Amino acid sequence: MKQIHSLLAITFIVFSACAQQKDSEVKAESPTNVNYTSELVVLDLNIPWGMAFLPDGSILITEKSGELIHFKNGEKNLIEGVPDVYVRGQGGFMDVKLHPNYKDNGWIYFSFASSEGEGDGGNTAILRAKLNGNTLVENKVLYKASPNSKRGQHFGSRIEFDDEGFLYFSIGDRGDRDVNPQDITRDCGKIYRLNDDGSIPEDNPFVKTENAKTAIFSYGHRNPQGMAKNPFTRAIWVNEHGPRGGDEINVIEKGKNYGWPVISYGINYSGTTFTDITEKEGMEQPLFYWVPSIAPSGMDFVSSDIYPDWKGNVLVGSLKFEYLERLVLKNNKVVKREKLLEGIGRVRHVVQAPDGYIYVAVEGKGIFKIVPKN
Repeated sequence: MKQIHSLLAITFIVFSACAQQKDSEVKAESPTNVNYTSELVVLDLNIPWGMAFLPDGSILITEKSGELIHFKNGEKNLIEGVPDVYVRGQGGFMDVKLHPNYKDNGWIYFSFASSEGEGDGGNTAILRAKLNGNTLVENKVLYKASPNSKRGQHFGSRIEFDDEGFLYFSIGDRGDRDVNPQDITRDCGKIYRLNDDGSIPEDNPFVKTENAKTAIFSYGHRNPQGMAKNPFTRAIWVNEHGPRGGDEINVIEKGKNYGWPVISYGINYSGTTFTDITEKEGMEQPLFYWVPSIAPSGMDFVSSDIYPDWKGNVLVGSLKFEYLERLVLKNNKVVKREKLLEGIGRVRHVVQAPDGYIYVAVEGKGIFKIVPKN
């Protein structure tokens, strides 16, 4: 039986989003009724990190522990042939994304922590494969960050395609903030762009820079765990974890430096500061930032007619506060925040599926489908 979990829109918070508006007063509005409920459609998942919807309506789900699940006709089947996953801290089996022309070519892309390569420990890798029955075949690693590290934090890693068919993915700074993010000769703390076969696009920004990692598209990132193509502007958006405060949403542009850790709206977890500036010439300002941190996870845009009062909004999961956040945009600025599914658990991912419905992956529970009440 499907379990129903009421959506709670507890509080609206109206405030400005950009750095130029950081002094705006935060105002709480009265609770508002909502027109949607949620149904638990995939039960008993541990940490469902990624989900992708196949043309037949079934779902591929990555479990952080290293399993790939095919949910079809109400049943969960384990897929064989998955890569060897290095599970440590925040690292494990992470995102899954279908090629935009999946119906024609069958390619599926995965991000995962891998121990292959230089050094002890692991780092983030990108795999391309096809699904043949219950087995992954034609597996090929397209990218593997180096060197490996035994640190357990900041693996990234979301995957997205743009309208031209380029493959984007994120890798966090791996906990080495003072070395990796600002150095384009090193992996980690970056957004990367590849051709769909893993080759380097000729117009990537650093292909002619000596010793640079030529897959890099942008740098100065901390730990981006949300990524989505804006269906209205076609730009790639990411959200990323700050430390204590300073979670960000950034619109990714070619060759740009997003500032971590030179500029930030956050402080150390201990309460001490690591930088005294929030702006610097040559470094991008976030479109939006959170203080305090919500620990943002997966994100997606609402473009479906199923949710007319949400259309054009951004949905972001909160791991820390255990809700789904709805961000209302006006002129590319966040003008309103709304808490949905408050108290549901650690929201790991949110996806608007091809059927137009929104699906939310929650740790320790499963995948919920948001549906109209009437």
